This record gives sequence, C-alpha cells and structure tokens, in this order.
Amino acid sequence: MISHAKIPFVVFETEPENAQRARDWNFGIHWSVPLLQDLMPPELFAKLASTRVDPHRPVQPSETLRFLNGATGIEIGAAFIPHLYRVQRSKLRALLAEGIPIQYDKAISTISYTEDGSTVAAHFEDGTTVSGTILIGADGTRSKVRNLLLGEEKAALDRLEYAALWVQAKYTAEQVKYLRSGHPLFLACCHPLGYFGWLGTHSAPDQDVPEEWVMNCYISYKEPIAEQEKCKKWPNEGNLGEVKALAELCFAEPFKSAFGWLGDEQEVWYSPLTQWDPSLPEHQWDNHSGRVTLAGDAAHPMTYQRGQGANFAIKDSLELVNHIGSFLDSETKGRKEAVRVYEQETKERAGEEVRLSYQNTEMVHVWEKVLQSPIMKHGLNPTS
Repeated sequence: MISHAKIPFVVFETEPENAQRARDWNFGIHWSVPLLQDLMPPELFAKLASTRVDPHRPVQPSETLRFLNGATGIEIGAAFIPHLYRVQRSKLRALLAEGIPIQYDKAISTISYTEDGSTVAAHFEDGTTVSGTILIGADGTRSKVRNLLLGEEKAALDRLEYAALWVQAKYTAEQVKYLRSGHPLFLACCHPLGYFGWLGTHSAPDQDVPEEWVMNCYISYKEPIAEQEKCKKWPNEGNLGEVKALAELCFAEPFKSAFGWLGDEQEVWYSPLTQWDPSLPEHQWDNHSGRVTLAGDAAHPMTYQRGQGANFAIKDSLELVNHIGSFLDSETKGRKEAVRVYEQETKERAGEEVRLSYQNTEMVHVWEKVLQSPIMKHGLNPTS
C-alpha cells in the first residue's frame, strides 16, 4: 500500500474461495503500471511479471500491437505500447489477494445507512451484516451495488449494436508457433467487410510444452440488438460453425487458421458489447454523504477494443486511496468532500473514455474510418 495511507479495510468477494470460472480473461496494463506500483507493496510488485500471459518472455521496454488488413494480411498500422504487462486475470487477482483480508462467498443483498450519517451497512445473502465508514462497490460490470444505488433501470448496461464470438483454445506445438509468428503476445486485424479480429496468447505455463498453451481469439462485428436476442439462444455448435465459416470465407492468415483449426467440441462464447457512462445526468447516484461509491467496471464498463478498462480501474484505486487517506489524516477535510472530489474526477475521466472507447469500437468496424480511430491516433494512451 502507499506508505502514507493507513486505511483499515475488508474485501467482500461474491465468489467462493478458489472458485474456478468457466472463462479466464487477459488484459493489458500499460500507462497505469506506475500507478499500480504505487499501490502495491514492493515485494508484491516485484512478482507482477509472473502474472503475465507468457511469464517466460522478458518484459520489453515497449511492445507493438500490429493491425492487419483482415482480408489480405497486409499490415495497415500499429500502436506502440510502453511498459506493457499482458496479464491473466486469475493470476493478477491471486497476487493482489496476498496478505489482505478477504471474506469469500459474500453476495450483497441490500445496503442501509444510520440516521446520524456516520456509518453504512452491507447486508449479505447469507444473513450477515457488516458496518463501516465507506462501502466501495467494485463488483464488476453487472454491479449489484450500482443496482442498489440507482435501481435496475438506471443501472442497466447500455446495450450496443456490436457482438463478438470468443474462443480460448489449445493447438499443436507447430500450430502455436505459427499463430505466434506475427507477434508472441497479440495481433489485431480490421476487415473491409466490417469485422475486427484479435489473436493473442492467453496462457503459456510451461515454455517447453506449447501444446498446453492457450490462445485467445475473437471476431467482433456490428449486429442489431434484435438479432443479438436470437443469437444468444444458439447452441455452441452454431457459434462454432459460424466463427469457422466466417474465418474460412473472409479472413486471411493467421486468423483463418486460428479459427479453422478449432476442434469439433471447442467452446465458443457469444458476447454482445455493452457500456455504462457514469457522467450522464441520469446515472448520478446518491453517495449518502460519502458513505458509498463505485469504482472500476462497476462505475464505468466500457468496450474493449481500446484496452482501457483495467487501467482506469487502477487509476480509480489510486484516487480512492489518496482521497480516503486525505480525510482520515485531516481534521478539516471530511468524508463527504473526499468522496465528492473522487467521484467528480472519476466520472469526468472515465465518462470521456467510455465515449472514446465506443467511438473507437464503431470506427474499427468501418473500413474507411479505421486509420482515424482513437487507437490508431492515440495508441493505448489516455487522452486526458
């Protein structure tokens, strides 16, 4: 923790301890790496490299995310990313959990507030209640805390007319070598027909056994919400057939092979895109005199084609530590003011990125606009 911030806390996790999710994710931490270093004890930050998707490859001063023409395989642009850590979600969570108090299997059901304005209480589905000074809802894209603060209608995710077919798969050693030949971490493509493709490494546990590695790839595209409702009901074989046919008919290498080599039992996830802008007037929540607030994906779910979600969550964490620490250390600055300042900065900063990420998602699916998209113009850097 930051040396000056002596903040007592407890983390309540909805999932049971050691829960195994059907899907694990990976994401890039880049401009927020120095912020994360400020937040983590030095001995834990020293282990950050171990959480990477390929921990055997040395950390590079910078990486290049190449963008290909999805139909021809010819490079059309690139984004340069300094001090990138491409990490597995499960590994990073395990590292961050070391040495901190976590209570597992604690699903929140309601929130209550004392009349004197001093404390907030979280009531859990198991019948227990815990009271404290501030409750921070950092419970993900479909946040229950956001729901409790705003009601289901206002807290509901904004459904977008884009969807993706996701795959995490193993291949033969030779196939893995080929799929990583364009870049060992990731490769993207924009297709003249309006598709966006991604191919990357998800897990490389043993550098000598590439057939046990997991590759991560998806194809996203514009799709009306009415059509999404139909596609959500498809069986897995329908999704698998769709993504394999799409790659075979439309895509150049290595995306064609990444999907074409999938086995008959390979699981494919259909995933409509969503967002939620915390800066909109209708999305302003009552923080009950600074007793409850939101952070991370609970506060600002955004599309992922510009790779900003985790970095903005880390920025939220640093801001919370600084503002909460400031009121604990001050005789004049109160909790209400500290949380107000945090929320004002977070809503403005993250709201802008939610909108920019959506603009980027739109543009990378329109061939004539790809080269003017935010990721091509700004890379993965924040714009403010």
